[in-house]
Amino acid sequence: MDVTKKKSSARAAKPSVSTRAPGSTARAPKTKQASRARTPAKTPSADAPLLALEQGGSSLVLAEDGSFSDTGVRRTVLPGGLRVVTEHVPGVRSASIGVWVGVGSRDEGPTVAGAAHFLEHLLFKATPTRTALDIAEAVDAVGGELNAFTAKEQTCYYAHVLDDDLPLAVDVVSDVVLNGLCRPIDVDVERQVVLEEISMRDDDPEDLVGDSFLTALFGDHPIGRPVIGTVDSIEQMTAAQLRGFHLRRYRPDRMVVAVAGNIEHEHTVELVHRAFADRLDPLREPAPRREGHFRKRTSPQLQWTYRDSEQAHLVFGVRAFGRHEGHKRWPLSVLNTVLGGGLSSRLFQKIREERGLAYSVYSSVDTFADTGAFSVYLGCQPENLAEVTTLAREVLDEVATNGITDAECARAKGSLRGGLVLGLEDSGSRMNRIGRSELSYGNHRSVSETLARIDAVTTAEVSAIARTLLARPYAASVAGPYRRARDLPGAVKRLVD
Repeated sequence: MDVTKKKSSARAAKPSVSTRAPGSTARAPKTKQASRARTPAKTPSADAPLLALEQGGSSLVLAEDGSFSDTGVRRTVLPGGLRVVTEHVPGVRSASIGVWVGVGSRDEGPTVAGAAHFLEHLLFKATPTRTALDIAEAVDAVGGELNAFTAKEQTCYYAHVLDDDLPLAVDVVSDVVLNGLCRPIDVDVERQVVLEEISMRDDDPEDLVGDSFLTALFGDHPIGRPVIGTVDSIEQMTAAQLRGFHLRRYRPDRMVVAVAGNIEHEHTVELVHRAFADRLDPLREPAPRREGHFRKRTSPQLQWTYRDSEQAHLVFGVRAFGRHEGHKRWPLSVLNTVLGGGLSSRLFQKIREERGLAYSVYSSVDTFADTGAFSVYLGCQPENLAEVTTLAREVLDEVATNGITDAECARAKGSLRGGLVLGLEDSGSRMNRIGRSELSYGNHRSVSETLARIDAVTTAEVSAIARTLLARPYAASVAGPYRRARDLPGAVKRLVD
């Protein structure tokens, strides 16, 4: 299973790793022809009842302002508050289902750090009616993909199959999520798998500094802790703790079932209702979206990890905005693209193209309910770290002082538009979009509406965001041949002075 992390187009993306089976890698599903194509779902009429008024019906979903939003997404709320959202994708012969649970590593206490991710592994080991082998064979037999990922604020269990195999996918994924057993014997086996995953993370300096940067930025706040947990917390985790976490947190009112592809909404709702039937409490309503109220506990810090490596790896950045600060979302995305989101970005051009001092350099944004992070990553030879750090900070200071140009703004908006549309050309990405939107926002925006939001961003808005954001205190994390703080270059230490 995957621990989610963001990658920029300015670097070559590594293939995602699945730990569903020891040593296996995530793979694209095999190509296979289905015997028939299901009839496309009809677009619901504008006067369809809203589910806020009556549970169990189907409707056009609401936009942010409370009006009808004809996004092509349909939504049903089943008894118990379980939300089902679907999107028919023309021209595909596949279906993707994701069961999204509004629970992540942010919901853990210090003594059970890593429980959400550990549980995600564990639920695939066995259910009352299936062994781990049964689960794997059922999906392999139809050429499908089954996996899961854990993030700070949600966990998703998903499958990608041919459209005719959607009933099987709904049954298997729901069985895993609802009925996965937390047997002590499985906990002991999977504990070692998770420890191996931690070791794998520690062997990848880029991943390591990414995790430790959030700790440097947020301290011991749950957002600052690694999703994967620590060696100590995983070694001490018990079956009883994981079982309790599962029973308390995995409730239908905190779940969204998202399905996209060559599917019909009514048929999908029927399949989900059948799979969840004995868990649907008619007295429960959907849980409200996560709002959060971030309380600053510590100031940003400098952290370093000794590695006898050929490169030094640095991540530095600032606290950013929460996802419900919607008016800042797209200006920040444009700023990120200008600074380090592509081959024409300022950081990439200055450090790699003009100076040849690094192979990989990019910026990224992490967004949570009530806070966020803007960061810059770079990897270079240790003797060049001081110069590269100075150059990167100069790029950020220049934008904070003088803003961006109209040409940069236009180019960044074009990049975002293209990335958005091209990234939605398969059923899996569509499922991800509607599942995240329902769980995080409780509403859906059409692609056209989103493109219009991007187009509306102005150079002045981006420059104002840069002045505010880049004046905040910096945190930094380094991995490389540095045993003590005094071994670090002065340019790195000055980042957090």
